[in-house]
Amino acid sequence: MASNGAGLLNVAIIGAGPAGYYAAEALTGGDGNVHVDIIDRLPTPFGLIRAGVAPDHQSIKNVSRRYEATNSRENVRFVGNLALGRDITLAELRELYDAVVLATGAGKDRPLGIEGEDLSGVIGSAAFVGWYNAHPDYKDLNPDLRVASVAVIGNGNVAVDVARVLAKTASEMTSSDLAAHAASTIHGSPIRDIYILGRRGPLEASFTPKELGELNQLENCVALVKPEQLPDRAADESLTGAAKKNMATLRAIAANSPDAKPVRLHLQFYRRPMAIMGETCVCGIRLEETKVEDGKCVGTGMTEVLPVGLVVPCIGYRTSPIRDVPYSERYGCFENEGGRILDRLYCVGWARRGPTGTIGTNKPDGLEVANKILSEVKASGREGRDGLDRIVRERDLHIVTFQSWKKIEASEEAGAQAGAPRKKLVDVAEMVRIAES
Repeated sequence: MASNGAGLLNVAIIGAGPAGYYAAEALTGGDGNVHVDIIDRLPTPFGLIRAGVAPDHQSIKNVSRRYEATNSRENVRFVGNLALGRDITLAELRELYDAVVLATGAGKDRPLGIEGEDLSGVIGSAAFVGWYNAHPDYKDLNPDLRVASVAVIGNGNVAVDVARVLAKTASEMTSSDLAAHAASTIHGSPIRDIYILGRRGPLEASFTPKELGELNQLENCVALVKPEQLPDRAADESLTGAAKKNMATLRAIAANSPDAKPVRLHLQFYRRPMAIMGETCVCGIRLEETKVEDGKCVGTGMTEVLPVGLVVPCIGYRTSPIRDVPYSERYGCFENEGGRILDRLYCVGWARRGPTGTIGTNKPDGLEVANKILSEVKASGREGRDGLDRIVRERDLHIVTFQSWKKIEASEEAGAQAGAPRKKLVDVAEMVRIAES
């Protein structure tokens, strides 16, 4: 790829997750005259690979090796511990760089929009997953897991991840990088019933076969589903792909005995949350039975109250708005046309399209936006990283480069218990101290 115009094209990418790294890879793959700074407010790169992927899914995290290869290019730099709004403004970055790409992800939970969701004991999946994944923002969340039962709302992989992490024993998590503070709380919890609640039926669920299958292989927890919530077996013949595999797993789960193991994980379909019960903290959740008609989820009027002490909604995420950047409240992302927001301002990943797709979906997305930048933006002689370094010095900011991040990584790996890949640090100040040592 060649940049349009003579000279050095300077691009800043805000967000060091998969979307940001795929965009950087595409921008710098064929032209040394493109320099990219990947800026993140945390001292650690890789975004949701580090803080979103389940701690017991280590193989998925291996994609970070690809991002490391991108970072090894001389024209790519990671700039950690530099926060938009706190340390530098978007307007300043747009003055310094020829193009700015927002790859900020979607870190805010979509609200349930029902009575009681502000009660103590209702914790959105962004916070809950961040807590057990050692995200610095949620290290002090301290959820009260001294409860007998939990409701996990949603029928996607995030809901399955949350339920599985709560259900697994300490021995099952030995090879994970579950946060130390979360491990002690989860493994000391008296939870005996976990409910995964979906508004629609099993054929509409969005979890993948691998994740669903893991629920039927837990050491101390038996997965359960009511046979009457599954379609007639005759319908199985017409199923293909993931739906066919999921139905086979659900049929196997339906044959399980609730007394087989001490903890029970209930997959309940056709249940819509109507209200969360309690005075100050959660004591139950009111559900309406639903049915699917003409592709739409409709209520039947039949309700029940499920006694639970914790509710974790896993119903989607929203990108955090940025001042002076057009934002779509409907889709929870920045308003854009094919990744272009304004002149020289772009977005990729969930910030562009909302929280959809897998990690790999960000690759073609990043390539498309990179090609758009390379064809639309001319090198203008802007300061780029030299200007950013000047501001860092003037404001006495403590940035973390990829080389200094490796010190943090080495410290985490050295602190790991036998079998674990790392013991994640959660204090930003400590990470910066190690990076600067």
